[in-house]
Amino acid sequence: MNSGTASLSVFSLLHSDRDPIPDVPAVYFVMPTEENIDRICQDLRNQLYESYYLNFISAISRSKLEDIASAALAANAVSQVTKVFDQYLNFITLEDDMFILCHQNKELISYHAINRADIQDTDMEAIMDTIVDSLFCFFVTLGAVPIIRCPRGNAAEMVAVVNTVELESNLRDARNSLFTGDNMAAGQFSFQRPLFVLADRNVDMATPLHHTWTYQALIHDVLDFHLNRVMMEEGAGAEPSPAGARPKKKSRKSYDLTAADKFWQKHKGSPFPEVAESVQEELDTYRAQEDEVKRLKSIMGLEGEDEGAISMLSDNTAKLTSAVSSLPELLEKKRLIDLHTNVATAVLDHIKSRKLDVYFEYEEKLMSKSTLDKSLLDIISDPDAGTPEDKMRLFLIYYITAQQAPSESDLEQYKKALLDAGCDLSPLNYIKQWKAFTKMAATPANYGNSGVKPMGLFSRVMNTGSQFVMEGVKNLVLKQHNLPVTRILDNLMEMKSHPETDDYRYFDPKMLRGSERYNITPLISAIVFVVGGGNYIEYQNLVDYTKSKQGKKVVYGCSELFNAAQFIKQLSQLGQK
Repeated sequence: MNSGTASLSVFSLLHSDRDPIPDVPAVYFVMPTEENIDRICQDLRNQLYESYYLNFISAISRSKLEDIASAALAANAVSQVTKVFDQYLNFITLEDDMFILCHQNKELISYHAINRADIQDTDMEAIMDTIVDSLFCFFVTLGAVPIIRCPRGNAAEMVAVVNTVELESNLRDARNSLFTGDNMAAGQFSFQRPLFVLADRNVDMATPLHHTWTYQALIHDVLDFHLNRVMMEEGAGAEPSPAGARPKKKSRKSYDLTAADKFWQKHKGSPFPEVAESVQEELDTYRAQEDEVKRLKSIMGLEGEDEGAISMLSDNTAKLTSAVSSLPELLEKKRLIDLHTNVATAVLDHIKSRKLDVYFEYEEKLMSKSTLDKSLLDIISDPDAGTPEDKMRLFLIYYITAQQAPSESDLEQYKKALLDAGCDLSPLNYIKQWKAFTKMAATPANYGNSGVKPMGLFSRVMNTGSQFVMEGVKNLVLKQHNLPVTRILDNLMEMKSHPETDDYRYFDPKMLRGSERYNITPLISAIVFVVGGGNYIEYQNLVDYTKSKQGKKVVYGCSELFNAAQFIKQLSQLGQK
């Protein structure tokens, strides 16, 4: 750009009303849907812009490309369509090691959509094509052709088969392959092909319903958390308005939780009590630094002419200069402390009001087959313990993980208690069908040696003046264990023989069709993808697993990311009679 010139960009939604700007180039960044292509053609006919740079999030089909060409020809605008790009970006990266396929219109490939009893073959094919298109974009961006493993007889296998065909087809096209030459040079796994493990949500139905105890997963469970942004009502939990006064209108505030936030990066996978303690420590450190600046300012007003005073003044001038130079960093630290104080306080309110620590501990005992210190019926019947949804989640976990289904009389007793607690029984109707169909009663998912151990009383977070009054909340520490999806990955990555994975299918898109020559070299990188939806509990479990395996890299992906409330809603829809 020449000096003295200014550049102004205007951002508009494709389907909004836009006025012509005939001397300006336009850059489009859209999905190549029928609706979007029609609108681009309309823009060409209306001569809205000087030139058109068309960027499609996933590959545009030849027929749609011909539609654009026809519209450009009819509008005498062929020379104005300057560039057309396939960007292969039809997925969302939430973390360096985590991605999802959909945020908008995720119901089209949801667990509910895949598992509907009345689903037609054509509907399932459309779902598979949508998932595979996004996964193909992911591998093009990664610059790697994976070795694919999947279970037999479910949606994950269907995705694996179609995905393999798509990759094989592109590799056979020598002139246009996206996995050769320059396209591969940028790939993270250029010299080491990754293992791609496709898992089906049905392999583990308890984890998405599980109450959690780590910071990121808790935020997703109890707050409004989407695409790394948490939305909160300001003043929630504040003092009520005086009698007769008009209640203050609560404003919504958003906080971005990103990789730039060092506290978040360090503690997003930590147990909540540890997070509360760390926030308090950060706050105490900040206050000490702030007090030091105030003290130095006070000394700078020092009066007296003796040599000691002048010497003290010169020493403190240097200290104050240093303190002032670090002020921007101090202010940013204060902003992050305020952010996490607000978010953690909101989470703590949910933990205390719903007794989430009790639910978490009890569910861990159910899943690890540990001795229970309280009857399930007592928790369901306790009006002060959680919401109807909390009670239903707990009961579903009990039902899913039970070695033996409860007797009809016991089940009726549980159902009456759930109804009395205000629960909708539709999710249970579906889980009963699911368990019968998958014969899970005989072989329930193994959740390993999970569980928690209660620690002593809280230390700093119980101090006077602490933001976090943790009284009444259990100080629980998680035991390291592998959830089903992590265990499946470990079996396949370490090439262990295990009944759970011995029957998994093997696909290598680089091999000739029909040959099944297994990779026998140790694998150092893997992508785990859950068809039917994933969650932060599973993601964190994989992160913890990777930390214990030096030099290994694991990425977690899912067709959609849901919390327990969203999953319960889908189960309810499937279970409605």
